[in-house]
Amino acid sequence: MNRLERISSILVQLQSRSVITAQQIADRFDISLRTVYRDIRTLEEAGIPIIGNVGIGYSLVDGYKLPPLMFTREEAIAFLTAEKFIEKMSDLQNVQSYKSGMSKIKAVLKYVEKDYLSDVEDNISILGKSDTGRELPTAITQCILKSISERIVMRISYSSNENMSERDIEPIGCFYSQINWYMVAFCRLRNDYRSFRIDKINSFSLTDESFSKEHLSLPQYIEKYRLQKDIYEVIIRVKSSDLITINDYKYYHGWLKEEVEDDYTDIYFRIFNLEHFARWYLSFADIADVLQPAILQEKVKDQINLLLNRYSGNRS
Repeated sequence: MNRLERISSILVQLQSRSVITAQQIADRFDISLRTVYRDIRTLEEAGIPIIGNVGIGYSLVDGYKLPPLMFTREEAIAFLTAEKFIEKMSDLQNVQSYKSGMSKIKAVLKYVEKDYLSDVEDNISILGKSDTGRELPTAITQCILKSISERIVMRISYSSNENMSERDIEPIGCFYSQINWYMVAFCRLRNDYRSFRIDKINSFSLTDESFSKEHLSLPQYIEKYRLQKDIYEVIIRVKSSDLITINDYKYYHGWLKEEVEDDYTDIYFRIFNLEHFARWYLSFADIADVLQPAILQEKVKDQINLLLNRYSGNRS
């Protein structure tokens, strides 16, 4: 990176944070503190309104923006959601490039919008790679995040098993798993936390009522319920040379990550339906081993025995 690029990047860093120290700038660009001071002086001489507080760091005068880029809160949330997908679904270089771009986007937001984006960042999660064709509708996203940030009760009309119900809820966030978006909320009707499939929410609105109950954060909810009986962590082992057989279908079944060990690859999944996963696993069972959980191994055996019994009875 040449000096001009570095100085421009320092300006972006200044705009993306309320305060940044000289040491943080030095670490970010792998330069000395003396170089940082010289670059800051260059920016000041160029007319950039930088405030330097000894022992605190550097900041820009509130309201200063780099024209012409300006983004609305809705656009910023859309970028944030995309960033979550990029983190899970792309290589390291693309992730780093996108994060760099997000820093530039955050840099041109108003201070109040920066704070809002920071507050809601953990309220959107992606659990594994999946079919990105399913979109998180902008209107309901904004409604959910507004409900969370301003602690306003949300009312939804929800279809479950062909039954329609109206519920007052207190949302904590959204996550994407397998092929669907879900909203997690404290449901006043059930007096407990529930996950709602976004595509089954027929109508939604904010009420005039506020809530004061302290809820789990979305990461806390996911971690707490990850180990419950209806959510399983599955590990299967495949010869690395046979990975092409599974191909992209793994992304439809709760794919989390992969770990390579010698000639084999361990593939991790987080799933909700063991029987459904067992049926998919049988399509490549000759080249893969189930390492865990043991209950999945039993499900696979049950499926095989059912097939044996069905077809052995047809033989003459």
